[in-house]
Amino acid sequence: MTITFHLNGEEVTLSDANSSATLLDWLREERGLTGTKEGCNEGDCGACTVMVTDEQGAKPLNACILFLPQLNGKSVRTVEGAAGPDGSLHPVQDAMINHHGSQCGFCTPGFVMSMVTAHKNGAHDFDDQLAGNLCRCTGYAPIVRAAKAAADQPVPDWIASEAPPAATPLDNMPTSSDDLAALYAAYPEATLVAGATDVGLWVTKGLRDLEHMIFLDRCTDLKQIEISDETVRVGAMVDMNRMRAAIAPLHPSYAEMIRRYASQQVRAAATVGGNIANGSPIGDNPPALIALGATLHLRKGDTRRDLPLEDFFLEYGKQDRQPGEFVEAVSFPRQPDTLRVYKLSKRFDQDISAVLGAFNVTVEDGIVRAARIAFGGMAGIPKRASNVEAALIGQTWTPATIALAQAEFDKDFTPMRDMRASDEYRLDCARNMLQRCFADLAGETVSVLEVGQ
Repeated sequence: MTITFHLNGEEVTLSDANSSATLLDWLREERGLTGTKEGCNEGDCGACTVMVTDEQGAKPLNACILFLPQLNGKSVRTVEGAAGPDGSLHPVQDAMINHHGSQCGFCTPGFVMSMVTAHKNGAHDFDDQLAGNLCRCTGYAPIVRAAKAAADQPVPDWIASEAPPAATPLDNMPTSSDDLAALYAAYPEATLVAGATDVGLWVTKGLRDLEHMIFLDRCTDLKQIEISDETVRVGAMVDMNRMRAAIAPLHPSYAEMIRRYASQQVRAAATVGGNIANGSPIGDNPPALIALGATLHLRKGDTRRDLPLEDFFLEYGKQDRQPGEFVEAVSFPRQPDTLRVYKLSKRFDQDISAVLGAFNVTVEDGIVRAARIAFGGMAGIPKRASNVEAALIGQTWTPATIALAQAEFDKDFTPMRDMRASDEYRLDCARNMLQRCFADLAGETVSVLEVGQ
C-alpha cells in the first residue's frame, strides 16, 4: 500500500508499506533514526514516544505499537526533530540540560517527546503527562523541574506550524462507518485496528502474521460524543483521553479511574470500542459502563442491534459478536452521580488491575432503591455482582447491611489466582471496596492521595 505522512517536517511517501510494520522498527531500521528507543516493545515504558499530529491535534504515542498505515495523513516528530532545522534546541531540551534531567539516557528521548507534546498542548499536569515514561534511574525530580522550567516558554515555530498532509486513499482504511460495514462484511476474517494498543502486542509479542487488517482511524463518524439531557452516546473510535474529558463533569470518579487506566500515550490511542470488543476480563472500562446501565450498539452490514453491555461478554475470550459485526457505539442514561469506581493495582499509575470495582448505588431516605455493581478481575469476563446487589436493594444503607452484602460475594465470584493476586485476596478486596463505597457516599475521605494528608 502507499501511505503519505510528514516526518520531522518533511513529506514521506511509502509505496510498499507493510500493514503490520511498526513505526519504531521502520524509524530505526529504514531511516536510521535510532533516538527512538525500544524498551518494553509493548507500550508500557515510553522509551519509544513520538509526537503525532492530526486534525485533532498533537498526541504522544508509543511508536513500538503504532503500525505504519496509522500514520497516513499525519505528522510525526521524533527526538531528532524536536530541535529546529538550524539546530536550535527546543525549550524542553534546553531545560533538560540545565536541570540535569538525564541519567543513563536510554529513556530520555521518550521523556523529551512526551514533554515536547505537553508543551505544545499547554498541559502542565506533569505527573500525568510523564506517567507513561519509566525511568529506572529514579530521575523524575529533575525531569519534572525541567518540564516546569520550559512550561512558559513559547512553542517553537517548527513545532507550532506542524500540519499533517492529505491522507492517501487506502482500500483498507474506510472513511465512514458505512464504508466499514461494507468492507468488514466482505472480509469478516479481517483484523480491525483501532488504536492498536492491544493488536500491536499480537505482532510485537505474539509474533502473529495479520494477513488482512482494516484501519478504522478515518471513520470520523465513530469519533463522536453526543451528550443530551437523557443519554450519553460515545462512538467506538473515541480515545480514552477524550472519554475522560467528556465523563469528568458527569461522573468524576469514573474520570479519575481513566486517569490511572493507562499512560497518556496509551490513552491517546486506545478506544472505547476497542477496549470493549477485545473482551478482556481485566479491562477497566466495561465495569464502569455496566454499572451505569450501558447499552452496546453493534452493526453488521446494514443491520444494527442493541444489547445490554453485560450481555456482550459470554465467557473468557468469547463475546456475542458475529463475523463481520463491529462495535459502533456505547450509550448510557444521564443520571445523578452516584457512581464510584475503584482501581486496585500494584503500581498506582498505568498498571493492570488486580480488581476493578464499579458501584452505582442509589440511596433515598436511608433505603437502597437501586444498585448496579460490576467488577473486572474477578471472573473470566467483566461481571455484575447480582447477589450483592440483591442483598442491598430495599435494605437500609447501614454498616449492618454492608456486612450482610459482603457475605454474598462468594456466590457471585470464584476469582482466579495469578501473579497479581490470589483468589482470597481478590474476594477480600471486593468486600472492602463495598465498605469503601459506603464511606465514600457518606462523605468520608477514602482516596489514597488524600488519606493521611
